[in-house]
Amino acid sequence: MARLLDEAAVTGVEARVRQLRPDSARQWGRMSPHQAICHLSDSFKLALNERPVQAVRSPLRPLIKFIALQMPLPWPRGRIRTVPEVEQGIGGTAPTDFEQDRGELLALVSRFCSAQPSQYCQTHPIFGAMSARHWRRWAYLHLDHHLRQFGV
Repeated sequence: MARLLDEAAVTGVEARVRQLRPDSARQWGRMSPHQAICHLSDSFKLALNERPVQAVRSPLRPLIKFIALQMPLPWPRGRIRTVPEVEQGIGGTAPTDFEQDRGELLALVSRFCSAQPSQYCQTHPIFGAMSARHWRRWAYLHLDHHLRQFGV
């Protein structure tokens, strides 16, 4: 199960982020490649406890978390809603310069990978309580989901 602790997984997603272009064709969803980069950066800031968000309360949290993080299935295309604080066009960081924003994302991925488990946020707004292992799995899957969205 890939996660951002495995060197090969980190190297692979970093290479894929570098392949993303402003004009990469969207396979599904509403975001542009540039918006996806900013959304991913916002999400890593959330994971590193640098971007506060409100939790979504749901009795299905444990089931959603298990399916999303443990099942060997890609996340559904265009069917996942995020929290407003990281959603583009609502509360997410607006794109500015593509290369600068991509550089920020790569720096955040690097910081996330070298962070101590105590530096991670204790809860995910949708999945609830998260261990370092869960955060590293989430990070890989979230990056993979949005990179596949643009064919990289």
